[in-house]
Amino acid sequence: MVYFLFESLRMALSSLRSNKLRSLLTTLGIVIGITTVIAIIAVITGLNKAFSRELSSIGSNVLYIQKWHWASNDWSLTRKWKDIGDRELHAVQAGMTKSDKASPVLSTVRKVKYKSRKAEDTFVSGAGEGYGEIRGVFPASGRYLTQIDHRGARNVAVIGWELAERLFRQEAPVGKSIQVGGRKFQVVGVLEKRGDFFDMNLDRIVIMPIEAFMKNFGRQRSLTIVVRPKNPEQPQSAIDELRSIMRRARHIPFGEPDNFAINQVDTLRELYDKLTGGLYAAMFGVATISLIVGGIGIMNIMLVSVTERTKEIGIRKAVGARRSNILVQFLIEAILLSILGGIIGVAAGFAISWIVNAVSPVPARVEWWSVGLGLGFSATVGIVFGAYPARRAATRDPIVSLRYE
Repeated sequence: MVYFLFESLRMALSSLRSNKLRSLLTTLGIVIGITTVIAIIAVITGLNKAFSRELSSIGSNVLYIQKWHWASNDWSLTRKWKDIGDRELHAVQAGMTKSDKASPVLSTVRKVKYKSRKAEDTFVSGAGEGYGEIRGVFPASGRYLTQIDHRGARNVAVIGWELAERLFRQEAPVGKSIQVGGRKFQVVGVLEKRGDFFDMNLDRIVIMPIEAFMKNFGRQRSLTIVVRPKNPEQPQSAIDELRSIMRRARHIPFGEPDNFAINQVDTLRELYDKLTGGLYAAMFGVATISLIVGGIGIMNIMLVSVTERTKEIGIRKAVGARRSNILVQFLIEAILLSILGGIIGVAAGFAISWIVNAVSPVPARVEWWSVGLGLGFSATVGIVFGAYPARRAATRDPIVSLRYE
């Protein structure tokens, strides 16, 4: 049996070698289909990893009570909602039992200066007590904001490491004074590296006590209340409790919809999954069409091959070859053709992924399971579309085949 398979494989390879160009062109559809599968899976995998990394930078177990819903496009409705203020904040802090910390945040964008060096459009946040613990914001040098800083509304701030590099270069930032929107603040700490979150650079930020923020920049903004649930793995009970507290605080009648939003990272993840689900569907659509076209090409070329080798089939049957021998030989040839296209497609997929990584900000990473998937698809196409020509060759009458000219 092993010898028979080996001999069938050898004959199939010999046939492919004798028609190199035709074999290569026949596999074009398979190449396009497998290249599409490998490249798109690589891009989506890279995006998945980058997205997960960015989500972790904003705190994956944090709830955000805000005026806006992250997943809503109905801005005409949400912009009419009342701003979130101190009343809601105090209600949440006093009433929550399924969450252990809640902190307010206000944000703006300002120019930051140190001597002649400056950073335009820097993200500035005023944060309440507990914000650092909730968001996982820790200093790499110096210290974080203390209770004394908050209670005294002191003009002190912690800054991102990239901002520190830009403003201070070789100097130690801690203890120095910077200008934030024209107001003087003392740097008390430099934060650990945190990376980007979408278009926001979390290493180029300033965080100060919210009382100091309001004293210097006013309060004409809606608060964001960040909350840490006690059970981050199952936050729904905390969400339900916060929703109830907020509805009471805002006097929303029974049956009326909320006029606030409780956002969480899972909201972004659901939106992202919908997007990548659409990409996957498009990928499988394009790949399926390409593989069908490639499979039809293989079937067509195998039928031509069967006709061309009719006399060879008759001779083999005359010297004792059985139908199964002929069937397996042509089937192996079709599978080899298809796998050849799969291998070229995998190589092209690797090349495209490398180019995408090199010339664009989109990360791409080829997964080995996608290589196995691509080669599995190509082999399946060979079996499905090679079956009919192989059966046709196997059922040829030996006498008629020997007389074929």
